[in-house]
Amino acid sequence: MWFFVYIYKMNFLAHLYLSDNITNVMIGNFIADHVKGKNFSHYHEDIQKGILLHREIDTYTDAHEIVRISKRRLHERYRHYDGVIIDIFYDHFLSKNWKNYSQIPLDVYVNSVYNLLQKNFNILPQRTQEMLPYMIEYNWLYNYQFAKGIQEVLNGMNRRTNGKSHMNLATEDLLEHYTIFENDFTTFFEDLRTFSHQKLEELS
Repeated sequence: MWFFVYIYKMNFLAHLYLSDNITNVMIGNFIADHVKGKNFSHYHEDIQKGILLHREIDTYTDAHEIVRISKRRLHERYRHYDGVIIDIFYDHFLSKNWKNYSQIPLDVYVNSVYNLLQKNFNILPQRTQEMLPYMIEYNWLYNYQFAKGIQEVLNGMNRRTNGKSHMNLATEDLLEHYTIFENDFTTFFEDLRTFSHQKLEELS
């Protein structure tokens, strides 16, 4: 099976990228969906910052008008799964256009992320530990850039909902409105980069 997926926010690559290459912030940003409430004071200070940054990013993203427009294109077909699908679409465009955002080649970047997470495996929440081997084996972060990779993600998520979400069909919507979704991402991500940088400075 390609994926062992929980229905959480799925924009892993964006959250990692927005951590400004601060290793412990990256860890916190990555694990945040598996950390409940305020139960994270035992983590390193920068991991705590990453968790808080992740939550700020999610709040900002959900409220952004461009994201809402993107979601409305999918809402009739996918209902409350529209936001999860947009996360995947946006990470696809980040991965595909990675050279516009980083001087580090994508394959080098994602391998460094996998190494970082493996080195810190023991401090990761249980659900992150369960997910990580699948992420590495099937190279999720790198394969987001390919249509086949997106399809496999959506297939896996649809299986997790016992077929109720129909998310396996969302690649059709992506291809039908590809340029529109990409323009949404490009405009939104510039705003998000500015917001995240400012928020990280505030947290520091």
